[in-house]
Amino acid sequence: MYKVAVVDEVGSADISIFKIEFDSRKVESGDLFIAQKGVTVDGHNYIQKAIDLGASVIVCEVFPMKLDSTVVYIRVVDSNVALAIIAANYYDNPSQKLKLIGITGTNGKTTIATLLYNLLKKGGKKVGLLSTVKIMVDETEFAATHTTPDSVSINHYLQEMINAGVAYCFMEVSSHGIHQKRTESLHFSGGIFTNLTQDHLDYHKTFAEYRDVKKMFFDQLSKDAFALVNVDDKNGMFLLQNSKAKKVTYALKSMADYKAKVLENQFSGLLLNINGSEVWTKLIGSFNAYNLLAIFATADLLGFEQLETLRVMSVLDSVAGRFQHFKSATNITAIVDYAHTPDALKNVLETINDIRTGNEKVITVVGCGGDRDKKKRPKMGHIASFLSGQTIFTSDNPRSENPQTIIEEMEAGVEAQNYKKTISIVDREQAIKTGCSIATAGDILLIAGKGHETYQEVNGVRSDFDDYKKTQTILTKLQK
Repeated sequence: MYKVAVVDEVGSADISIFKIEFDSRKVESGDLFIAQKGVTVDGHNYIQKAIDLGASVIVCEVFPMKLDSTVVYIRVVDSNVALAIIAANYYDNPSQKLKLIGITGTNGKTTIATLLYNLLKKGGKKVGLLSTVKIMVDETEFAATHTTPDSVSINHYLQEMINAGVAYCFMEVSSHGIHQKRTESLHFSGGIFTNLTQDHLDYHKTFAEYRDVKKMFFDQLSKDAFALVNVDDKNGMFLLQNSKAKKVTYALKSMADYKAKVLENQFSGLLLNINGSEVWTKLIGSFNAYNLLAIFATADLLGFEQLETLRVMSVLDSVAGRFQHFKSATNITAIVDYAHTPDALKNVLETINDIRTGNEKVITVVGCGGDRDKKKRPKMGHIASFLSGQTIFTSDNPRSENPQTIIEEMEAGVEAQNYKKTISIVDREQAIKTGCSIATAGDILLIAGKGHETYQEVNGVRSDFDDYKKTQTILTKLQK
């Protein structure tokens, strides 16, 4: 059992609590309420509201001016750490009762976590998944709201997995989750690093801070865990510094413990040589070669037989919204991908251009999310216009920002010689319709940015919007 570092205490803590809450609106009689200092909201301002709703214990970093004699107050140094420890203890530390593998990095987390889940499921194992797309407790699905859930939710789902007999869980670990201490007190059997490129600089401010937060995850791994890193990324070896875990590497271009080579790359799949064995997979692109290599290495480190792993890898399907593609009746290849960072967009477009045979036009429909890292917008505008035959800038999830302003910031990155290849259409559905209308037989249409998301958020309102379904419907109507 982990212990919370208590600075001060008022009242007797020798009491039972009903449940743990960090949202004052959900507090009920007998609850323990933890006041956290968030990015935009300070939970300390809602302590009295929690007490009014029946909280019997308040955990906080600063005591309120007026104390209620019927309530226990516990002052801690860091409420986020306290929440993680209390949540783990409340659920009897479930992460210690299964093999929990964390996947971190800018791109590839969802694909690796999901494919590892599918790999072990096909091998007859009981498996859990905590991902951006969904949460799986063996075969029971729950909706995901964050890449890395809050500490209470993580431990709740892990305990549900224990109850269901799950032996392995694969979890996406975001930089936000690490920085906000959501992964504190979790026992990881292994950690995987995919890559590090520009993202979330609205939150972390500098790339060095973003990188160092990722490193914290590997610093906290125990000596019994493994740390598997992509050493083709220059940050891979840096993240291994100070880690007590078993250090393992994978790469396509560098010397590594696990090595892969792309032998064929087509829209029908990838032919890879992994550590001397060939395998055909349904996934596409060199970025997926890295993902598949990480999956192979992880399965091997977990003790699974290599040839059986390769056999199952050959039948794995792509993950929703990750280079998800289909061909229309008019021979237009449509691809929907979550690419929302410069590096991810570059990888997808370079893969498309590597596969295309010559005369097909590449048409890209892309936007950038509002209230997020603004510095990447001109870079994405440049990449899309440089690597596409035609680019349509449009809205992603504008959130509280003016979508036209976001588009203009993307346009600022377009070089003069590429400007004639770009148009801007604020309405995303109209932009997709235009892309479909421009495309002719043999062309390749990329709808980038939202991937698996089934909504569009504008001024706090979420409306149904599924890029894959929209594109399918539009192309079907156009071919009639």
